[in-house]
Amino acid sequence: MLARSSARALLRRPPFPTGLGGQTPIVGASSRWLTTLGHRRQQSTTNADATANANDQDVASIQDNVEHQQWARQVLRDAVAAAAPRYTWSKEETAAIYHQPLMELAFQAAQVHRRFHNPSEVQLCTLMNIKTGGCSEDCSYCAQSTRYQKGTGLQAKRVETVETVLEAARIAKANGSTRFCMGAAWRDMRGRNNSLRNVKEMVSGVRAMGMEVCVTLGMIDAEQAKELREAGLTAYNHNLDTSREFYPSIISTRTYDERLATLGHVRDAGINVCSGGILGLGETDKDRIGLLHTAATLPSHPESFPVNALVPIKGTPLGDRKPIDFTSMLRTIAAARIIMPATIIRIAAGRKTMTEEQQAMCFMAGANAVFTGEKMLTTECNGWDDDAVLFERWGLQPMKSFAKSAAPAS
Repeated sequence: MLARSSARALLRRPPFPTGLGGQTPIVGASSRWLTTLGHRRQQSTTNADATANANDQDVASIQDNVEHQQWARQVLRDAVAAAAPRYTWSKEETAAIYHQPLMELAFQAAQVHRRFHNPSEVQLCTLMNIKTGGCSEDCSYCAQSTRYQKGTGLQAKRVETVETVLEAARIAKANGSTRFCMGAAWRDMRGRNNSLRNVKEMVSGVRAMGMEVCVTLGMIDAEQAKELREAGLTAYNHNLDTSREFYPSIISTRTYDERLATLGHVRDAGINVCSGGILGLGETDKDRIGLLHTAATLPSHPESFPVNALVPIKGTPLGDRKPIDFTSMLRTIAAARIIMPATIIRIAAGRKTMTEEQQAMCFMAGANAVFTGEKMLTTECNGWDDDAVLFERWGLQPMKSFAKSAAPAS
């Protein structure tokens, strides 16, 4: 009964708002009610139009995304099918390869690696610091800068003697290393005629042992590069470190263009270019893509491309950074292998933190060189004995000096 009374009361409710006691319709209120109703209907129509437009935009965005993915897959297919290195990569193409799903990227990189290299060969390189500390540069990652000496406690030392260096090279060769690298903490070689003379003697002595020899001495000019070439130098290392855009965040005492100029002097002298980068400086994927793009669009690809993982050193500006995740290392190595198919890709600093399985995955994805021995420049290095066990377990063999084997016939 109550329900029916409520229903009848609802049916008797006037169609417009009323005055006190529900007696007389109030015209002003009725007008506002109609206006509000009209606004609501208009808003409803506007919302419907906006929803339709948003849906159209979503469809267009999905279509664009599908087309981009198709284009990216085609870029990868073309890169994997290439029979020779290419030097005209766009940054967009480099990004398309870098951002492929990681397992697919590693798999495709392995296919390229097997077409251009013997996948069982890995170059063993030993690095010696022939001049420790005392550098005037401000590289944020480096313990050898005088600017950070108070925090790192690293003391500058004199240049090693020629005989000390040659004895270290003999030990490295006896342990299976086929490339001997020498690093000096100098900004450049200006005014260092005596030091350059000693370095050239070291280069000639190591070369006489039948080893490949590489040095990194900071910036050099065209004449100094020519002298090193005449002494028998195989390769000169001068890393790009990171992208041009991120570079000023890490170093202010040397420009990116100065680094490229040194690489040009090395290349013009007929010396192999060794140039790569460091991951974990605080850069983004975009910066790693920039690094890869710069290296892959040089007049000729680097003969070797070292991929370093930052080893944070207390006392340097980057001393508290967290280690780079392994997937970023693997992705960078795999992308480098695809866009620089004939280049030797070296796992450099930071390998000490990798498991055997992680190292093996890097080798499968295209890495084919490592540093081995007693020490890097100022950080720990995997030892010869450990690497001998690693090679035996995973079926790898040392690459011979000056004789990178051709890829096995398919």
